[in-house]
Amino acid sequence: MSYILTLNAGSSSLKYAVYRDGAAPELRAVGQVDRIGSEAAHLVLKREGETETRELGAADHARAVEAILDICTPHMQGAPVAGVGHRIVHGGTLFDRPAVLNADILSALHRLVPLAPLHQPHNLAAVRAAMSAFPDAVQVGCFDTAFHRSQPWVDDTFALPREYYDKGIRRYGFHGLSYDYITGELDRIDAEDHHRRTVVAHLGNGASMCAIKGGKSVASTMGFTALDGLPMGTRCGQLDPGVLLYLIAQEGMGHHQIRDLLYHKCGLLGLSGISNDMRELEASPRREAKEAIDYYVFRIRRELGGLAAAIGGLETLVFCGGIGENSALVRARVCEGMEWMGIAIDPEANAAGADVISTGAVTVRVIRTDEEGVIARAVSAALAA
Repeated sequence: MSYILTLNAGSSSLKYAVYRDGAAPELRAVGQVDRIGSEAAHLVLKREGETETRELGAADHARAVEAILDICTPHMQGAPVAGVGHRIVHGGTLFDRPAVLNADILSALHRLVPLAPLHQPHNLAAVRAAMSAFPDAVQVGCFDTAFHRSQPWVDDTFALPREYYDKGIRRYGFHGLSYDYITGELDRIDAEDHHRRTVVAHLGNGASMCAIKGGKSVASTMGFTALDGLPMGTRCGQLDPGVLLYLIAQEGMGHHQIRDLLYHKCGLLGLSGISNDMRELEASPRREAKEAIDYYVFRIRRELGGLAAAIGGLETLVFCGGIGENSALVRARVCEGMEWMGIAIDPEANAAGADVISTGAVTVRVIRTDEEGVIARAVSAALAA
């Protein structure tokens, strides 16, 4: 018997899950380390309906991984961690599937840091920490961009001189692990439907949508970075690049100021001036909260039409992610008045968060995504190989 650990590292947090390896990895525990980089890091472990917490004090990613090992070891019955799976945001053009990580691959992934400066360094820090903590384990990288490597050229490029495309400035798309899971779930639900025209709306603090046909990504709202497309919790989404030129020339803003603005001060937070949390905005009586939700829904509806056009129609719409799975209001607002596309929903089923909430020709589903499960399966496959 052996175990698999999955790690999903952010700048100040590290989500983890522990699976017992087997033909189908069995989830045994989940948790998170918060406030990494501060003097008050905090660890949570949830297992068999019970929650255990620990205060870690000052902790970097290496210390966080050590704490995860320390708290999980008593529950592993002496069995080893045979494999560690990592969510890595950017795989560039090199990786269209999971990869067993080694020094050469880590070097290649480090060269992609400029393409994902707020994500990639922390992903790689977790890899290095896990390699130190589990020197005998197989380390597997799973890439958020991999699912979109099937995109046609027209959705992969920008209308820039060709030399920039060759240099790697192209539309990579993200949230690929989530889309991979949802596509697998749809195949499980209806194994005979291999040509389903589907749009998946992964709506959370980070948000994107993807058009899928025949199980392959055809178009995505996210592009070169995780800033494009839909507005998010604190990220701007689609933006006229002329705005950036204006901010530089007229506001005197530099690179770091603009990056901080676009990643941390825009989206739902910037529009509302209240919060990046949809639950708080839905509960707020303030006009600014309503307007932030209005814009969020408007952009989803606009992208839905374009993505449906990219795959020649729509048969299935899937909501997933923290907002997609839990906000009946957002789902209702997105689907309202979309009967012309074949979208109609049952208000009671929607309010209950039912698996299927549609009454029209387009099947509208709510599916709880499982990126960690995708990672665990990739590690299990690597171990078997």
